[in-house]
Formats: sequence, structure tokens, C-alpha cells
Amino acid sequence: MNYSKITNSSSIDFFTLSGFSATVNYKFTIVSLTLLCYFLIVVVNFCIIITIILDTNLHEPMYVILCNLCVNGLYGTAAFYPKFVFDLLSDNQIISYVGCFLQVFGIYSYASIDFSVLALMAYDRYVAICRPLEYHSIMSVQRTAVLIALSWLVPLSCEVMVITLTSKLTLCGSQIDKLYCENWSIVKLACSSNAVNSIIGLIVVTFYIAHVVFIFCSYVQLVKSALKSKDVMRKFTQTCVPHLFCLFNVTAALLFDIMYSRYGSASVSQSVRNFMAIQFLLVPPILNPVIYGLILTKIRYKIIKLVMIAGQRMKLGRKL
Repeated sequence: MNYSKITNSSSIDFFTLSGFSATVNYKFTIVSLTLLCYFLIVVVNFCIIITIILDTNLHEPMYVILCNLCVNGLYGTAAFYPKFVFDLLSDNQIISYVGCFLQVFGIYSYASIDFSVLALMAYDRYVAICRPLEYHSIMSVQRTAVLIALSWLVPLSCEVMVITLTSKLTLCGSQIDKLYCENWSIVKLACSSNAVNSIIGLIVVTFYIAHVVFIFCSYVQLVKSALKSKDVMRKFTQTCVPHLFCLFNVTAALLFDIMYSRYGSASVSQSVRNFMAIQFLLVPPILNPVIYGLILTKIRYKIIKLVMIAGQRMKLGRKL
């Protein structure tokens, strides 16, 4: 049965995800590892979110921003993992035209929001360390709420614009050489010129590279301030080092995926290409909350306390 239905070489009802050709011999192993991975992502992110929500002492800008980073991790991975597991267990890896664009929106808005939230974290740490006396006036509740709202609304708006442009293209193919739908893979299927899409895409990528530059400049100032005092250096090490780890993870993984999608060689094996494509959906959602949970003292102590309380309640329940 031909699921890639094409009418007059322009009407696409379904896309075929051909990246699964390399998973046939390891299907059940990959399913098991994927379910374990997704379970860990949900648990560690949910644990951080609940800890911050329940403890009023953690209702500070830095922790509220961290909570948003974890919420975004759950949001982005939900656009990939359930469909990925379903495709692994299916004989035909297809996705509807509308479903494909929804997946593109979910996965790549997640990546963009990650950069925005990390930039907001850098700004928060810059104010806290370089301008401590002004911190509470600058990072007020109202301003923090506005900045968090912008860190979601701007990436979502950018992705709507990109997807709208892509949806107007006339497509002459329906095969996507990946494990999931990706905007540039759809653009490459266009019958006509995709110059506008390419330019807009590069502008959006440049916009988020500017986020990385902003974060780097913030950290130059932070390092200068940290070198002046042991107390400031301790604060920098405790709150900024995990942020740098998170930034490096998402930047390296996503930049690799974008560059390979546009300029990668077809001679690279499908398995390697698959791994490259899912890095930013695999490593950052697990590593970000784990790093913060282990390094930030307040978070670590609160999680341990909640686990102990839950354990005590379970023991009491058994006795009753």
C-alpha cells in the first residue's frame, strides 16, 4: 500500500519517515531504551517542577526560570518520543501532512525556547552577581513574568512564521530522511525555489546564535566579578557552572543537527545520522534537570526532603 499519496505531484497527504530503515534489526532494544529514556526525562523534570512549585522558598526568579526550562523539556520531548515509539512498533513509518507540521512546530519551538530561557538565566545571574544591590528591583515579579512570557512567545511566533512559509510550498516528494519531521527536510521537497525559506531560516538561526553571543558576553562580565571575591566566586560556581553545561549541551547538539540537515554528506551511515538528529532531544532534557538538581544546594536538599517525607508516609500507610 502506498501511503505517500501524491496527486499531480503537488498534493501530499502523508510523509514517509525513512530514517527508521536502520532500526529494523534492533527494534525492541531501541524501544526499551527509548521508553527508559523518556521515563527518566519525565521523572527528573517533573521532580524539579514539583519541588519548585511546592516550596515557597524557591519562588525566586532563578528557580522560576529553571522551572520553565524543565516544563519546556517535557513539552519538546512530548512532540517526539510518543510518535517515535509508535513508529518503532509499526511496519509503516508515516505521518500525516498536518501531523508533520505539528511535530516540526513542537520540536523546534522547544529548541528555540530553550535558548531564550538560557539567555534569561544568564541575564538573571548577571544582575545577581554584578549588580546585587539592584537585583530585587530589576528582577521584580512583574518583570520576571514579562521576560518569561517573552521567552515563550517570541520563539513560538518565529516557528509559526517559518512553518507558514513552508506550508505554502508545492511539494514534489513525500520522503523525509529522518526519524521525525523537520522543517528543512520538507523545504528540500519543494518543486519550486525555496530561497525565501532558506533566507528566513538563516535569519532565525542567526537570531538564536545572537542569544549564545549574549550569554557569552554576560559570562565574561560574571567571570570578571567572580575573580574579585571568594564569596562571589562560590556563588558563580554554584549557580553559573550548571548553566554553562546546559548551554553547551543544547548549542552543540542543535547546531550539529541544523548544519548536518543543510550541508551534511549522504555518505554518512543512517545510524550515525539518526543519532546526530536526536541528540538535542535526548541529552539536554535529561542532563539539564540532573545537573541543576545535583549542583544547586537548595534544590538538592528540597528533593531529598520530599523523598524522605514521601517514604515516611508510605511506611505509615502500610502500618495502618
